[in-house]
Amino acid sequence: MYSQTIFSNGLKLITVPVKDAKTATVLVLLPVGSRYELPHLNGTSHFIEHMMFKGTKKRLNSLAISKELDGIGAYYNAFTGKDHTGYWVKSAKEKISTSLDVLSDMLFNSVFDKKEFDHEKTVILEEIKMYEENPLFYINEFFENALFNKHALGQLISGHLSDVQRLSRQSLVKYKELFYQPNQMLIIVAGGIEKTQTIKLVKKYFAAYQGRAKKIKYTPLIRKKSKPDIKIRFKKLKQTQLALGGFAYPYNHPKLEATALLSTILGGNMSSRLFTQVRDKRGLAYSIKMGLGKYQDIGNYVIQAGVDKEKVLETIKVILDELNKVKKDIVTKEELVRAKDYIEGIMKILLEDSANLATWYGYQSLFVGKIVSPSQQLGKLKKVTQKQIQNAAQDIFCKQGLKLALIGPFKSKQPLLRVLQKGI
Repeated sequence: MYSQTIFSNGLKLITVPVKDAKTATVLVLLPVGSRYELPHLNGTSHFIEHMMFKGTKKRLNSLAISKELDGIGAYYNAFTGKDHTGYWVKSAKEKISTSLDVLSDMLFNSVFDKKEFDHEKTVILEEIKMYEENPLFYINEFFENALFNKHALGQLISGHLSDVQRLSRQSLVKYKELFYQPNQMLIIVAGGIEKTQTIKLVKKYFAAYQGRAKKIKYTPLIRKKSKPDIKIRFKKLKQTQLALGGFAYPYNHPKLEATALLSTILGGNMSSRLFTQVRDKRGLAYSIKMGLGKYQDIGNYVIQAGVDKEKVLETIKVILDELNKVKKDIVTKEELVRAKDYIEGIMKILLEDSANLATWYGYQSLFVGKIVSPSQQLGKLKKVTQKQIQNAAQDIFCKQGLKLALIGPFKSKQPLLRVLQKGI
C-alpha cells in the first residue's frame, strides 16, 4: 500500500513498500520539459539534465558521482520529456540512503562548471546528430513535430543544433533556479523499503532545502481544423520510416482504457491486426506497431513501420483499411479478451521491477492528479466493452488532424496525400 507525505518545504514523497523485494528505486520527478520552454530556450531542460551529473560542491566532477553510485552496484540515469524530467537510482534496498544523498546533492548543489558546460554542449550536439541520423530513433519526434506543428509540444526535447548552440551557462542556471525547487519535486521510493525509515531519510537529505517555484504553466493545445497532411524529410535510405497518426485523448480521459485496448488489438503485439496484415500476410515490413502518447491537455496515436520506398503506398493503404474496419465493425469477443489478458500480463511483469513501480505511481500523481493503483486500473480495463472500443475508434480515426511523417527518399507528397485524403 502506498502512502504520501508532504514536507514543510513543499516537497512531496510517495512510498511504495513491496514485501520481500531486495531492491529499491528512488525516482525524482519535476514537471518541467520542452513544452515549457520559449523557442529561444528550446533544449534547456535536456541540457540541465546532463549538467546534473557533472559535479557538485561536494562531489567535484562526474567521476566522483559515478564512483559513489557504482560503488553500491546501482543502476542510475535521467530522462527528459516534453512535460517532465526525471532522475533515478535503483540499488539494493539497504543502500537507499546513498541514493537519496547523491540525488539531493545533484539536484540542489550542482555547480554548472563553465568548462563542463562547454564540454557537455559538444556532447549534446553529437547526441542530436546521432538521433537525427537514425530515422528509427527520430521518426516519433518528427511525427509529433508534424502533428503539433508550431505549438510548444511540437518542439524537440533536445532542441535543434542551432538551439543548443546558442544556449548559455547563465540561461541554464537561471532556468534551473526558477524550476528546480522543493515544492516542484515529487520523490517516489518503491521496493523493499520501510515507510517510517524512508520518510526519515528523505527528510534528512531533502527537507532542509528551501525555496519555492511558481506553479509552472503551459499553453494548452487548441485543435484547429486541418486536412490530412504529410511531412517529409528527404534522406537517401534503403528503408523508409513512416509514422501515421492523429489526435487522441489526454490523461484523465474516460476513453483511455478503450483506446489502450484498441491500440493493443491493432498494433500492440505479434498477433495484432496490423502485424498480421502488414508483416505476416504481405511481408511489407519487419516491424509495425501502434502506440499512444498522452499529455495533460491532448493525446495522440501513432502507427510506425519501416518499409521499402516502393511499398510505402501499399503499406499506408493497408493501415488505413484496418483503421476503417475497426470503425465499421466491433472487434471480436476473442480479441477483446486476449487484449485485456495481454495488458494485464505485461503490467504484472513490468511492475515487478521497482523502477517501473516508482514510475507508475509518479506519473499517476504528476499527471492524473490522483493515484489509481495497478489493480484499480486493471478493474477499469476489464469493464471496457466491444462497443466502447468501436466508439473510440470512430472518434479518433478521422481525417481531421491526420498526419503522415516520412523519412526517406521522397520529394513529392502528392500520390501519398491522395491516399490519405480518401483514407478514414
